[in-house]
Amino acid sequence: MSTTAEASVTRPPAASPSHARGFWLVGYLFAVTMAAGAVSTPLYVLYQQQDHFSSFMITVIFAVYAVGVVLSLFLAGHISDRFGRRRIIAPAVLLNVLAMLVFMSSHALVLLLVARFLSGLGIGMLTATATAHMTELHQTAHPTRSSRRAEAVSTAANMGGIGAGPLIAGLLAQFAPEPLLTPYLVLAFLLVVGLLALVTVPESVAFTDSSWRYRPQRVVVPPESRAAYIGAALTGFVGFAMFGFFSALVPTFLAGQLHLTSHVLAGGVSFIAFGSCALFQVVTSSWPRHLQYLIGTLVLAAGIVLVSVGIAAAALPVLLIGGFVAGGGAGTTFKAAIGTVVGIAPANARGEALAGIFLVSYIGIAIPVVAVGALLLVVSTLVAVLSFGALLLVLLAAVSVLLARVGAFAPAP
Repeated sequence: MSTTAEASVTRPPAASPSHARGFWLVGYLFAVTMAAGAVSTPLYVLYQQQDHFSSFMITVIFAVYAVGVVLSLFLAGHISDRFGRRRIIAPAVLLNVLAMLVFMSSHALVLLLVARFLSGLGIGMLTATATAHMTELHQTAHPTRSSRRAEAVSTAANMGGIGAGPLIAGLLAQFAPEPLLTPYLVLAFLLVVGLLALVTVPESVAFTDSSWRYRPQRVVVPPESRAAYIGAALTGFVGFAMFGFFSALVPTFLAGQLHLTSHVLAGGVSFIAFGSCALFQVVTSSWPRHLQYLIGTLVLAAGIVLVSVGIAAAALPVLLIGGFVAGGGAGTTFKAAIGTVVGIAPANARGEALAGIFLVSYIGIAIPVVAVGALLLVVSTLVAVLSFGALLLVLLAAVSVLLARVGAFAPAP
């Protein structure tokens, strides 16, 4: 991480109704795009049935998405600080429209990988940009209010969208014709509607530094806040690793171990975790940040234990409860992490600082989940799941020690 000279970045000085309306339009587009990125989750079982993919190959397909996100965050997640929020949001959404079209065109493995990669590229461009845009639109529309509402809505749109995608796909796959076509068609339509509405949203960044030169992602935070930033980023890593586990492996586990092939159930399990995440982010939005970190960490630890026990014992009720608890804990801690970054990042580098948080978080989705998929090739499901749960608990304990050292669990002075 390093600091750079201040660039001349400003926001429109006067509020207008379009800023308040734009806040919600960007939130809609954020949620729908995240839903598109997760829409294939309950459909993996169908792909497995048709093409006989192994559980490891499913994790690879999922990881390709995470690689796209990480690559995009590293190369382009920060450039909205230079070119403006809308100019980055629009191509990010278009990439996901293109991904939906690829999904609809063929079921071949190579095209599944291409579609997931394109979707990841778009998500990587969008996450930090949309979060920063919503924060700035809210600040302009309500200059005397706290940014907590913007933080809550943007993070809820993020996680709520990821949860809604599998639920929508599961319902359409179960009850609508063409289960490997209809979900992508519906999401493509919703994306195009949001993209058309984006032209009415005010831009929130005006960049006038002619000396700017492109460079890959690097995080700009004050030196005295770096430890807090690292703690926030690692919090996201652990929470997203838990979400990656749910998205990539739980639907396959339901069909393989429990012989439950309902698409609605497969999508519903993911929705429980991500929906709980969004719910807890809204419910805890007014809490002091130290309570968000403290309570969220404890709840996340309990959820990891419940999920591990539920899968190891093949107990669906325990798994569902664990998903709800783990999602709530991850959502609360991630809400605190986003709030930390918004509070310490310079205004001219907010998008870049947020991109760094999402970069670390999506690495958390990719690496541990692929490791579990590889482990399943040589050990039993019980050993793999318990090992994954134990690893997450160790990582969470280590992050908690770091957060305690920077005073994240103590009330602000």
